[in-house]
Amino acid sequence: MVTLPRTPLSGDTWSDAGEEVSVHNYFDTYVVVVVLLLVGAGIVGGGLTANRMLRPHRPTAEKLTTYECGVDPVGENWAHSYVRYYVFAYLYVVFAVDAVFLFPWATVFSAPGYGATTLGEMFVFLAFLAAGLAYAGKKGVLSWV
Repeated sequence: MVTLPRTPLSGDTWSDAGEEVSVHNYFDTYVVVVVLLLVGAGIVGGGLTANRMLRPHRPTAEKLTTYECGVDPVGENWAHSYVRYYVFAYLYVVFAVDAVFLFPWATVFSAPGYGATTLGEMFVFLAFLAAGLAYAGKKGVLSWV
């Protein structure tokens, strides 16, 4: 059964098969959502405010030094570290998100009349993925060492 959207009759009323529904009643349902969001923000804000007002604040030179596993800080305070594995994590996230798109595609693929169209769309999608993977391989991003 297909339901069509309601159409306005006059002013704030809408008609659905002879039944008139007020637009104000429609927006009243969102009042609960807004109230819950405000209550949640109030709880978080109240907790942060209480923490700031009740905590002890006694800064000393020892508290402001950099902690290095119990060893006295020696040398400069900035060291360049190269993390190579973020690219692998990034590629994993990209392919995991792309895998999520396969599930809606699989449900539409079995629908009558959409098979060839969705199959073509999936090949385009996989071509984009393969192009991205080939580009990463060409740039040497996928080398482990």
